[in-house]
Amino acid sequence: MPQSKILIDTNVYFRLAQSIRPLLKVEFGEQRYCLYVIKELQAEYNKNPRLRNRFPWVNDLEYAENRSHRLQVSKKEKKDIEQAFDFMFDHARTEYPGVSRVDVTVLAHAYVLGVPVVTDDADMLALASDFGINTLKTLELLKLMLGCGHVDMAKVREIAGYLIHQNDRPKDFRADYKRLFGEDPPGR
Repeated sequence: MPQSKILIDTNVYFRLAQSIRPLLKVEFGEQRYCLYVIKELQAEYNKNPRLRNRFPWVNDLEYAENRSHRLQVSKKEKKDIEQAFDFMFDHARTEYPGVSRVDVTVLAHAYVLGVPVVTDDADMLALASDFGINTLKTLELLKLMLGCGHVDMAKVREIAGYLIHQNDRPKDFRADYKRLFGEDPPGR
């Protein structure tokens, strides 16, 4: 069975990489799910002082090595991704001006490669929906991992507690957590 690739956006990477190690290039479940980021994540991080201050661990060797294994994209797919980016970015500029170039690049990869994207960004979710791209939110990814035995409920609660502590709860966090895990999120 071929690997079931899943792209994660920058924010999801920052939310999970320290808690689930290694986060990328590890297959889980019978479907052989495997998480990937795009190479542009590093450039986005390098250009953004707020990200560098909030997540200083990103360039530590452990994480840099884990991110070094990227999706394999053929020359034709690369060209198709560039074309998809162009029409998606044009659409995003008018409909979802908060979506960044890197966000659209992630979605263009997903569109061309036919893989889902994990994001909690409302504009990215809407743009993905406009183009028929399958999406998951962070908590839905954790539910998938839990169902596959890749994480346990203690790890889910730990991550949820961290997001609450960092005041980094995605939209609909409380309702999604209760719906997916059948309990209130930990803490407040």
